[in-house]
Amino acid sequence: MTRVDNVAGKVVAITGASSGIGAATARLLGAQGALVVLGARRTDRLEKLVAEIVAAGGKVTFRFRAPEAKAVRATGRKVSRSAAPSAPPC
Repeated sequence: MTRVDNVAGKVVAITGASSGIGAATARLLGAQGALVVLGARRTDRLEKLVAEIVAAGGKVTFRFRAPEAKAVRATGRKVSRSAAPSAPPC
């Protein structure tokens, strides 16, 4: 497994997370302590990925269907408030 420095405790948003590079990135960063925010069109696959990351001890916060622009903005606001309260709003 590749090691990514300084991701523990950071919030990382990943779109296209239901497969391929997006899913691999989510697994890697989740395993290394990042709080991952996942987005994808295929929410059924996304839910399986979330369960996998959590079962491995990772943290996943909000999930959203990627094409929904309103959901992306709302998710950004929620993450800003809950995971990084001192961050400016999206």
